[in-house]
Amino acid sequence: MHKNARKNIIYSIILLMVVFLVYLYRQNQQSTSVPVPEKEGKMVISGETMGTTYRIIYLDQLNRDFKASVDSLLLAFNQSLSTYMEDSELSRFNRQDTLVFESPFFPTVLEKSREVHALTEGAFDPTVGPLVNAWGFGPEGGQKKGDSLAIPQILRWVGFDLIQFDSLKAWKSRPEVYLDFSAIAKGYGVDVVGDFLEAKGVSDMLVEIGGELIAKGTNENGELWKVGINTPEEEAGAQDIFSIIALDNKGMATSGNYRNFYVKDSVKYSHTIDPKSGYPVNHRLLSATVLAEDCMTADAFATAMMVMGKEKAIEWEEKMENISVFLIYNDSSGMRTYVSEQLKPFVSHLKEDIQE
Repeated sequence: MHKNARKNIIYSIILLMVVFLVYLYRQNQQSTSVPVPEKEGKMVISGETMGTTYRIIYLDQLNRDFKASVDSLLLAFNQSLSTYMEDSELSRFNRQDTLVFESPFFPTVLEKSREVHALTEGAFDPTVGPLVNAWGFGPEGGQKKGDSLAIPQILRWVGFDLIQFDSLKAWKSRPEVYLDFSAIAKGYGVDVVGDFLEAKGVSDMLVEIGGELIAKGTNENGELWKVGINTPEEEAGAQDIFSIIALDNKGMATSGNYRNFYVKDSVKYSHTIDPKSGYPVNHRLLSATVLAEDCMTADAFATAMMVMGKEKAIEWEEKMENISVFLIYNDSSGMRTYVSEQLKPFVSHLKEDIQE
C-alpha cells in the first residue's frame, strides 16, 4: 500500500508538470503569433461646397480627420471653376478673351469636356452658358419667357469649337462665349477629393457632392457601397428611394428635370437646354443615372442623356464601353425603367416598375 501510494503521488506530480508545460506552450504560442489587425475605423465628414453639400465616408485605421484638408481643396477647386464667384478663373475667362491657367482644374475639365462633346455629338456642351442664363437658370436667376428671347442670335455664341486651349491657356473665337461647367464640375470635384484621399492611403471610401459620387473599395462590413436613386417626382423627398445600386469602384451621377424647372404662362421650362435648338428639352425621360470609371465622366454623360432623350440615350449607350445607365421615363403605361445589362446584377428595385 505504501509503495502504491507513493507511485500515485509521483504520477500525479508528473501529470501536473505535463499540464503545466502544455499551458506554458500554449501561452508561448499565443504571445508569439501574429496579432489580428483591428478593424479600420469608419470616418464621416460633411460640409458645404458648390452651392450644395458634401458627405464623405471612409475607412482609416488611424482615424484621421481630413475635413480641414477637404474644405481647403474644395475652396481652391471653386476658386477655379465656380460661375458664382466673380473672381474665379472661370468667371474671369467669361469676361475676357484669354486666360492663362492658374490651376490644374481648368485645363483638365476643358479636356474632358472636349472628349464628351465629341462622343455625344454635341449633346454635352459647356458653352451652353448663354442659353442657360437667358432661360433664367444661371447665376443671376430670373425666369424669362422663351418666345421673347433672341435664341437664333444667342446660338451664334454656342459651340465648343469656339473655345481653343493648350497646356498653358484658353482663348475664345467670340467675346460673347460663356462657359458653364455646372454639368460636370460636381463630378470632377468628387474625383479630386477621391484622389486626395487615395494619396493619403485611404482605399475604401464613398465620396458624394450634391448627389454625384464615387465609391472605391468596400464599406466597414466588407460589402460594396450601396447608394440610392431618388424617385423622379417633384414632391419626392431625399428618403424616397426608387432603386439601390451597389457600386463596384465606379463613379455615378444622376441628371433629371423633375425638380429644376419653372412654369410660366402654363408652359413648363426645364433647366436642361439643348445646345443645338437653344430651347429647353421636352421629352419623357425623367432621370438619367450614369456609371463610369470616374465621376466627372458620369456627370457629363448624364447631362448629355437628358438632352438626347430616352431613345437616343439608349442607342448611344449600346455603342459605349465602360458606361452603364439607369434611365427612368414615362410612357402611356406609367413610370418605366431601362437598365444596362451589365448593371442589372447590381440593382435592387424598391418600387414596382415596368422593365422595358
